[in-house]
This record gives sequence, C-alpha cells and structure tokens, in this order.
Amino acid sequence: MSEVCHCFDPLPQVLENVRYGAGGEPLRQDSVVAVIEGARQRLGEGGRLVIRPSGTEPVIRVMAEGDDCNLVGEVVDDIVSVLRKLAA
Repeated sequence: MSEVCHCFDPLPQVLENVRYGAGGEPLRQDSVVAVIEGARQRLGEGGRLVIRPSGTEPVIRVMAEGDDCNLVGEVVDDIVSVLRKLAA
C-alpha cells in the first residue's frame, strides 16, 4: 500500500534568511538581480528558486530546491553572499 500511495519524492531544499537595514531594497540592486538570474540559469528546469522579502521583518528569504543537493546549496550561498555584502 505504501508503494501505491507514494506520489512524489521530495527534492532537496535549502532556505536562508538574510537580514538587511530597514528601508533598503536589496532585491533591486544590479548585483543581486545578476546573481539571481545566474542561479536560475544554473538550476534550469530541474530546480526552483524563490526569493522574497518577509512581510513582517527586514529579512530576505532565499529558498531553492532541485535535483542536485550540492547545486541547490551553491546557488543559495551565492545569493546570500551578495545580499550580505549589501547589508554590511
């Protein structure tokens, strides 16, 4: 029965939160836009990328998932690194 009900295999997922100064708009910065586009291209059709500001605190949430656990971690690290440089 468990084999019949097994509908999907979860993909590796990584979620990171990056705090930034209140009033800033880091997702509009050219360096952030470029690294996000590069990450989307690297993930391709085998992955998903969601990046959004929190609605309740000055935090950017960076989440990626995909077939390749190492690649998912790398793209999140790349995006988080650029965001943290801007937040410093």
